[in-house]
Amino acid sequence: MHPAFSVIFFTTLSGAGYGLMMWLGALALLQHGGLDGAPELSLRALGAGLLASLLLVTAGLLSSTAHLGKPLRSWRAFSQWRTSWLSREGVMAVLTYAPALALLAWLLALSPERAWPAAWPALAGAALSVCALLTVACTAMIYASLPPIPAWRHPLVVPVYLAFAALSGAALLGALPGGSGVGRVAAWAVALLAPLTALLKWRYWAAIDRQPLPASRGDALGLPGRQPSVFERPHTEDNYLTREMGYVLARKHAAKLRRIGAGLFAGLPLALAVAALALPAAGGALMAAAAVSVLLGALVERWLFFAQARHVVTLYY
Repeated sequence: MHPAFSVIFFTTLSGAGYGLMMWLGALALLQHGGLDGAPELSLRALGAGLLASLLLVTAGLLSSTAHLGKPLRSWRAFSQWRTSWLSREGVMAVLTYAPALALLAWLLALSPERAWPAAWPALAGAALSVCALLTVACTAMIYASLPPIPAWRHPLVVPVYLAFAALSGAALLGALPGGSGVGRVAAWAVALLAPLTALLKWRYWAAIDRQPLPASRGDALGLPGRQPSVFERPHTEDNYLTREMGYVLARKHAAKLRRIGAGLFAGLPLALAVAALALPAAGGALMAAAAVSVLLGALVERWLFFAQARHVVTLYY
């Protein structure tokens, strides 16, 4: 598949934003839900995190419209939520704004404890975490629900999307100003999630390298059971299918990009997280560097996700 940079930026930025929302919502639930010993998230860190996550999510959603032929008609995607994962993603993306803005409104109140019910931050946090999780799952299911692209139908596609969201969100959480109370929690989360994400991604890459297309060239030409040879292209000019679904990436380049991506989203963040645990005074700066590294690695991984996905229609061409 031809890698569309608008979609790559969308899935990377919005995934990080929703991942941060998942962590913020869970911490708000634990801290204000009456759990003893819960990590303390300062109001400053909560506000900065909500603003950062809303900015990332909004930027990602806006960038996704650049891939549409008629962006002004994008509102029509919301109408097919019964059958379309793309529509469900759009609905969940809009719904997620509600608990995020509700938690931000509680935070901006002059006297939050007096002006709002005591359970408000816990309930809003729980709703925010669940909605963000479901939005990322819907994004992954857009690709995992397409039978003509076997690499996207793999069962690890959804777990990998969720792992990247959790990893990037944890790195961003550790970089928040005034977030010293959850700095160690974020560093430990990155230290655990980085190798887990790398393991899931390497298993996925190994699987798609061995995965054959579910049809043959004979099937594509209406000659089942036969293996015809190609001596001439079916037409003289490129068309939409050859441009969008006939992208070819050399295996040697893919292997190199895989190593670069894994080093950026797993290797370097793991080292930075361990350093942040050992040097708490520099934890914020180290986690900020880890967040940048994870996002860069996610961009490479997401580019490969499209470039290495073979559509069965290429058998005909």
